[in-house]
Amino acid sequence: MNLNDVEKIRTENPVVVNYANFVTPFLVANGLNAVGASPIMSDEASEADELVKLASAVVINAGAARRDGWPVIEQLCQSANKYHKPLILDPVAVGATEYRRELNFGLLERHQFDIIRGNIGEIAVLAGIEWQTRGIDAGDGDRDASDIVRECAKKFNNVVIASGKVDYISDGNQVTSILNNTRLLPAIVGSGDLLSSISAAFAAISDNNFNAAVTASLVLSCSGELVDQKLNHQNLPGSFLSQLMDQLANISPEEIKAIMKVEEN
Repeated sequence: MNLNDVEKIRTENPVVVNYANFVTPFLVANGLNAVGASPIMSDEASEADELVKLASAVVINAGAARRDGWPVIEQLCQSANKYHKPLILDPVAVGATEYRRELNFGLLERHQFDIIRGNIGEIAVLAGIEWQTRGIDAGDGDRDASDIVRECAKKFNNVVIASGKVDYISDGNQVTSILNNTRLLPAIVGSGDLLSSISAAFAAISDNNFNAAVTASLVLSCSGELVDQKLNHQNLPGSFLSQLMDQLANISPEEIKAIMKVEEN
């Protein structure tokens, strides 16, 4: 991790192009803006190459992609690889339908993604590990989460984040677990989507995708934990969401260091 990037991102203001899930673009755009990045949402193929050329990173969220949107996704991915911009995949509910498997596995076959971010069930499906998924829910299985993220990262030669109660991050060799958590963060629809895009923003200003992923996870999870403390752990998801944006905009490396819970293996 490089917590100095928490300040660096506010200075460099990286542009992140998002092919977004229509359920969550408001949260993602505001969250990116809060951490110091500049979000652009696009679903127009004719501008994709130009946008990627000026961008710092690209995120593909497959959560609500229609087949007629595939040419846009393909162009964004091709351009990201061509211009060597960090490319991030969020394979929402990849195990739920054949359509989603076709889309996500096809993208992974044709393009090199730098980071994949999903829940543990989605990551297990990509890794080819048996897991009982339930739509966008993580589901359950018998394999250790550290093994799953490590195998997925090896398979696709990239960095993998399995987010949830604990965030597991691997580059195929090392695995870092982030244990900071609040029950309110998963209660916000799109918090995983936001982590995918924040990971892209940190990858844009870092020369190490693994460090970028760990930093992004710490920024979001520690921000959530700090807000939960301010709310005295009350079940106030609306208040939590508004204060989360404030916390993301102001969190410091020192605050993260004071509360972060990190395990390496």
